[in-house]
Amino acid sequence: MTISEKVAYLKGLADGLDIDAENSKEGKLLTHIIGILEEVGMSIEDLEDSIEAMGEEIDAISDDLSDVEEVIFEEDDEDEDDDDCCCCDEDEDEDFFEVECPNCGADLTIDESVLAAGCITCPACDSKFAIDVNGCEDDDCGCGCGCDHDHDHE
Repeated sequence: MTISEKVAYLKGLADGLDIDAENSKEGKLLTHIIGILEEVGMSIEDLEDSIEAMGEEIDAISDDLSDVEEVIFEEDDEDEDDDDCCCCDEDEDEDFFEVECPNCGADLTIDESVLAAGCITCPACDSKFAIDVNGCEDDDCGCGCGCDHDHDHE
């Protein structure tokens, strides 16, 4: 039984008891209380209808959002699949290395391309020095750095 139905029952009960709403103080009070309860009942029903309509709208929005997420995340998955391709030489997660300048002691951060070149110029003191990671590969000077200066070998 809804609130409106309960209020209608009370109103019928008050009518059946022959409460004098015009001459008695209690009758006037009960009549006004029942009138207010009718208004409250109608307001509650309106709110329940509004809540139901909003729930349906929220469900529709949720379905739409699921569709959007599916499209977006499928594109992300496709992008990740493209990263496995061997035709691209780009590496988004480049490795960086720290080396210390032998002349001034400054810490330098270099990437793989500088490491592969084997020679670096310190931005702090402008001295050029070799980075030897894998041993000698250059037949000319034997140090494998690829730079144009002489190295002391023991």
